[in-house]
Amino acid sequence: MLKNRLRVTIHKEGYKTLIVLAVLLLLANAVLFSIHIDPVLRRFLLFVSVSSWMAVASFFRIPKRAIQANDNIILAPADGKIVAIEEVEEPEYFGDKRLLVSIFMSPANVHVNRLPISGKVAYTKYHPGNYLVAWHPKSSTLNERFTSVIVDEAKDFEILVRQIAGKVARKISNYLEEGEQVLQGNELGFIKFGSRVDIFLPVGTELKVSLKQKVKGGQTIIAEL
Repeated sequence: MLKNRLRVTIHKEGYKTLIVLAVLLLLANAVLFSIHIDPVLRRFLLFVSVSSWMAVASFFRIPKRAIQANDNIILAPADGKIVAIEEVEEPEYFGDKRLLVSIFMSPANVHVNRLPISGKVAYTKYHPGNYLVAWHPKSSTLNERFTSVIVDEAKDFEILVRQIAGKVARKISNYLEEGEQVLQGNELGFIKFGSRVDIFLPVGTELKVSLKQKVKGGQTIIAEL
């Protein structure tokens, strides 16, 4: 168990945040240690500072996972809980009905997003927007978001993945470029401090997950082709 916990590294998206936070906390503690305050209170404040830094660091953890590409399955694009499974209109790219599977990422989840399938990146687009709570029904169309479409040309199959910012999450990173070939399970992007990831599949896709189920990005099978 301990060995598994140690197999965790900090994601590159967290380097700047953690360095700035460490400097600020060090300066704050230097000031506190320079004035005459109760030693017990001083140790308590130091403990709070270290705990706060470690809590923020946990947001950027990226555990090592064994991910094996399989052209016959669709993997979860994010860690979290499935909060919606429904048929909806997808007007941005498909212009028709699609099967939506929505994954809510809490601050406690791993925040890296992964590619559900291998294939070619057919479309990417960033949309500025609002910051409604991630589980709000209109957050998928009104919030800041980043849309990516991956096509498996051999199977004539394509999916849309949408990263959505929430009330707390204020930065979406997406690493894809249109036209590039990508591998299932590799990093798609990162959403700081949680939020939501939607995946749009063809209507009739047989799902292997259910509502309120907890999933792991790059490991849980969403559906089989």
